Amino acid sequence: MLVRSTGAGLARGLRRLGREDGAPVELLKRAVRRLDAFQQRHLLPALVLALVRKYGEDGAGALSVQLTYALFLTVFPLLLLLVTVLGLVLSGDAAARERVLHSAFAEFPVVGQQLRENIHAMRRNSAFGLAVGLGGLVYGATGLAQTGLHAMAEVWGIPRSARPRRAARLARSVAFLAVLGAGLVVTTFLSAFGTFGQHVSLWLAAAGEVLAAILNAGLYWSVFRVLTPRRPEARRLDLVPGAVAGGIAWTVLQAFGGYLVGHDLRRASATYGVFGTVLGLVAWIALGAKLTLYAAELNTVLARRLWPRSLLEAPRPRADAETLELGAGAPH
Repeated sequence: MLVRSTGAGLARGLRRLGREDGAPVELLKRAVRRLDAFQQRHLLPALVLALVRKYGEDGAGALSVQLTYALFLTVFPLLLLLVTVLGLVLSGDAAARERVLHSAFAEFPVVGQQLRENIHAMRRNSAFGLAVGLGGLVYGATGLAQTGLHAMAEVWGIPRSARPRRAARLARSVAFLAVLGAGLVVTTFLSAFGTFGQHVSLWLAAAGEVLAAILNAGLYWSVFRVLTPRRPEARRLDLVPGAVAGGIAWTVLQAFGGYLVGHDLRRASATYGVFGTVLGLVAWIALGAKLTLYAAELNTVLARRLWPRSLLEAPRPRADAETLELGAGAPH
């Protein structure tokens, strides 16, 4: 909505200034029209504009906030459960347990070490930690799945009358929990392989990153498949572009997460303790939520050919009209 209203305001402002100031503004108007015509003729800028406008029109900023909150409630019980299970399964191999824990908490750049130190103490009571971890994980993952189902329905413009009923949503929540658990296990042990990086060649390390990107893309596709409501025209291949883009982008973020989240958060964690840790964790989760929604929007834009879009209010390309109709079909 913000991008669309900005484009309309720009067009009205140019018309008003054109009446008042004459030739200079006419030159500006012609420049904007040329820029608009250029981006509509070329695939990459047209896709980028369509993606950004679709993200704004769907209210995906608010959806990302909801996803961040739900993910935040899921992360701690998930890590607590992992720590407790490893304490039981690998109780006789402290070195192996520490390697796996190091790999798991490395999924959270900047704040992973602080999280590990705070959750480490819960291993003293395995039965209590296991019960709390399982209960919290089921509660958090169910809420996360419901939030994800709502977000995917908004992204695809599914009318409320056509969205899954309660029983179907609960079934999808269980499937999502299974995908989440499998993804954690796979990515953790893949990261554990990476902890031996000093003993392998550069080519083998690069191959590990490629494998991580492939697995992340598969995980994205599985999540999209579980959370996206079925549509008559739906095809499984419609979910592939966003899954591939999301998997590659997430792998890059994991590789350079410490820099991207910001070195200032490191000092904040040292200065403010747990508050700095929470700040860094929320920032990292929010980044992942936005990335996921952009990947889902990419699927929609490509599957329904919602490009090119116009920078101006008129004339509107076909994709503008179809996107407006798509949004009207899914009232908020």
